[in-house]
Amino acid sequence: MDYIRKQKHLPNKPIGCKGRINHSQETFKLGFFQVWSIIAGILHLGNLKFVDSDSTSGDCHVTNSDVLKDAAKCVSVTPEQLHFALTSQVVAARGDVVAKTHDVNAAYYTRDALAKAVYDRLFTWVVEKINESIVVEKTSRYSKGTVIGVLDIYGFEIFGTNSFEQLCINYCNEKLQQLFIELVLKQEQEEYEREGIQWSKIDYFNNKIICDLVEQPRTGILAVLDDACASIGNVTDQIFLEELNKNLHSHKHYTSRGLKQTDKSMKHDEFKITHYAGDVTYSVNGFMDKNKDTLFQDLKRLMFNSQSPLLKSIFPDGAKKMTEVNRRPPTAGYLFKNSMSTLVAQLASKQPYYIRCIKPNEEKSSAAFDVERVEHQVRYLGLLENVRVRRAGFVQRCTYERFIQRYKLICPETWPNPRGGSPRDNCSKILRHVGLEEDCVYGKTKVFIRTPQTVFRLEELRSAKLPDIIIFLQKHLRGTLARRRYKEKKAVYYIMGVYRRYKLRTYIKGVIEAYRGVKDMPDLGKNIRLPTPPVVLRPFVEKLKVMHQRWRAATILARMPPYLRESLNEKLAAFSVLNGKRERWGYTRSWKGDYLSQSEEPTYNPIKYRAAMLAMKTSHPYEKVLFSTFFQKFNRFNKSSLRALVITDQFVAKMDTVNFKLLKQPVPLQNITAISVCPEPNGLFIIHLSDNDIIGCMKNPKDEERVGELVGVLLAYFEKTNMKPPMVHVSPSLSVCLGGKTRAVRIFPADTTQQAVFKKNGNDIDLICHNLTAV
Repeated sequence: MDYIRKQKHLPNKPIGCKGRINHSQETFKLGFFQVWSIIAGILHLGNLKFVDSDSTSGDCHVTNSDVLKDAAKCVSVTPEQLHFALTSQVVAARGDVVAKTHDVNAAYYTRDALAKAVYDRLFTWVVEKINESIVVEKTSRYSKGTVIGVLDIYGFEIFGTNSFEQLCINYCNEKLQQLFIELVLKQEQEEYEREGIQWSKIDYFNNKIICDLVEQPRTGILAVLDDACASIGNVTDQIFLEELNKNLHSHKHYTSRGLKQTDKSMKHDEFKITHYAGDVTYSVNGFMDKNKDTLFQDLKRLMFNSQSPLLKSIFPDGAKKMTEVNRRPPTAGYLFKNSMSTLVAQLASKQPYYIRCIKPNEEKSSAAFDVERVEHQVRYLGLLENVRVRRAGFVQRCTYERFIQRYKLICPETWPNPRGGSPRDNCSKILRHVGLEEDCVYGKTKVFIRTPQTVFRLEELRSAKLPDIIIFLQKHLRGTLARRRYKEKKAVYYIMGVYRRYKLRTYIKGVIEAYRGVKDMPDLGKNIRLPTPPVVLRPFVEKLKVMHQRWRAATILARMPPYLRESLNEKLAAFSVLNGKRERWGYTRSWKGDYLSQSEEPTYNPIKYRAAMLAMKTSHPYEKVLFSTFFQKFNRFNKSSLRALVITDQFVAKMDTVNFKLLKQPVPLQNITAISVCPEPNGLFIIHLSDNDIIGCMKNPKDEERVGELVGVLLAYFEKTNMKPPMVHVSPSLSVCLGGKTRAVRIFPADTTQQAVFKKNGNDIDLICHNLTAV
């Protein structure tokens, strides 16, 4: 691109700023594609080439039509429209429309004017968009007092050849220097006078005379330039210079070769202005062209009629009709002067802070310091006047109220608050206490400090006192926080207590409702399921369940018939091992235990039994007969006979059924290891001993099932005496140990009229019996 190729200061390699470009595009609400398209169109305009036509009319045309098409496409117009606007001009005068063609030079001039205008207005549009995005609305919760603005301006420019651009830049610096003088230097001296402070006044250069030289109406440089541009006829830059010499010949800050022929440093087309930063020589060549608005109305109309909404919006002045006479547009100097006036008014209404940037060298090196270059910048920035005023005055000034508020903690008389007196008196107490009053001067509303050492000393004393103040504040704050935490914790515990009591009451009410009417329940509340109690109520609930179980047991016992209530412990013991395993085990009848001592058995004389048991107490002591009955026994010799089985609290004995004589030595109860019974109620039982078990089938005239009673009596007694109870096996397949040999017992059903019979079957034992009918 020709426009870019002409810029020699651009870097050879592209800068990696893709991320920043993407971020910038996202920031703009309007599609940024139009901006890139317009910039591309400007670059394509710079590549257009013109040549003279073959005709004698003096017109020209574009040689590279492909570039013309690309440029037209980027700015959203047709190639024909763009070609016509660049190679010709339409002028309206008193209702007549006159078209004239351009030669090659005029075409290039028109092309460059269009590119500059589009770029200038596009740049202004971007600035406006940025300002719109950061503006503080009146309805916003932020006020304009909370806004910080940053103004970055170009510095003073002095080149080998200085033109109209350098005049505008240096004029801008003059205006800002004038503002700096008014806001800083002048205000400094005025403040001392206003406060009644005695000090040696410093004269400084006021550059208002230079600003007037450039901007003054009718006689100023910009005014004379505008008049020259508006004049009809062949007015050149040299005529403009002559007009300047005529109007400014007596001004002490202006001179030229025409006014001072002996000054060989200036050429005949140059003039010199003595700025606050030094003398600058300007060349008038190109002044008038750069000041004029050279953008023809044809080009404005072309951009307004573009299909690009962005181009249409930045060229609103192109809406005029072709026959409408156009007013002379404002010049660049006029626009720049008005812009500077607005900027100065804005800055004057704010509280500015100045940051002066000084370049140490031209190589951008951190290790080089060009003294001459730095001195030049310091002089041109006007820092010498500022330093002279500051050195002649006071380094620090502060209102009495602010001074007291900051330094009252270093004086006991003013801490924590002054005790009477005016702000000036209290300020004097602080300075007198620290011995720094001689270096300070009291004004009407402020205290002024001469040397920075005094300020440093005040800050040191304040910093040394701050830890004590901080500890004091921390102590009170911690106390406040501790009291607040205590109150909050106390409130939490109170709420917790109330809630706990509420939970307890709610749970107790639930328990009361659960047990309400428990007497009338069929199971007396056996299936009641209480909800999970609170932790504090768990021991109470456990005790409550135990109480309920005891009450339920007592109620069941109270409701139990007398015949069931008798031998309850024995029945419970039998229930624990036979329930669900044996068909019937006689728990519904009355258990009498020593059946042989009663007269219910018609087949024998109970008196003989009682006498025999009484005599046995002498030879084999015991206290009580737990159980007795007749049974059909089977021994190791394969013999079966009717015997009497007697179980006392000490032993198990077998006796004959006539005289009730003891047949063998009784077996101590401790020798019983297990008891085996059948699931069917057939009277069969096996008492397992060490090597010779007792096997038999109970017999009684009532045909009652008494095996369950035998089991219950033995288990209950073992439990009562804290002895290890024997195991109880309930199985249809039984085995017995007789004479040290294990033999299987097989059961065969018999008629109800047939008595139980044991028979040897090889190594096994067969029992032929019937089930007992009575429970």
